[in-house]
Amino acid sequence: MTQTVKLDILSDPICPWCYIGKANLEKALAAIPDHPFVIEWHPFQLNPDMPDAGMDRREYLESKFGGKEEAVRAYAPVVEHAQKAGLNINFEAMKRTPNTLDAHRLIHWAGIEGKQAQAVDALFRAYFTEGRDIGDHEVLGDIADSIGMDAAVVQKLLKTDADRDDIAKRDAHSREMGVNSVPTFIVANQHAVPGAQPPELWEKVIREIMSQLETSTA
Repeated sequence: MTQTVKLDILSDPICPWCYIGKANLEKALAAIPDHPFVIEWHPFQLNPDMPDAGMDRREYLESKFGGKEEAVRAYAPVVEHAQKAGLNINFEAMKRTPNTLDAHRLIHWAGIEGKQAQAVDALFRAYFTEGRDIGDHEVLGDIADSIGMDAAVVQKLLKTDADRDDIAKRDAHSREMGVNSVPTFIVANQHAVPGAQPPELWEKVIREIMSQLETSTA
């Protein structure tokens, strides 16, 4: 039996660096298809105090970065790295910055059904490419449906407080452990790799892990 290594990813579906980090990781995984990683995604809200209904994106960015020019300057590296990762982020289409608690609940429920990767993928695509409001229950139901989940059940759960406390506790736990930015990748429950690392770094990490696993089983 092939040994596996857990890769836990702390992320938020409205974090552009998380989207870029995911694309870079996937390039490395595709280059080494017999990699040992088993991946699980974990909640970390960039804006835990965001109003439930979200807010106008321009207003959010300008208040966060201190004005329009500063916001544009802050996002210049995002544009550059997204292009390098082969991603087309449609900033023009993105009108609202949502509260992502419900999106994290959807990722959690998708995980129970073995569809977590598909949910994360669909949420990133909906927000960054299609400019959809992933805080909206209709949109989340539609995303659930697109990955083969029961949209009616998801809609019903979203109207309740199901797993809200659990998501908030997991988010708080990560902050208590010292995580203050995402993406953060935790390899084998012990090594933290922060930020959107290039595919080459991931390939090096994967090959080192595979070499260690071979040595330990020899």
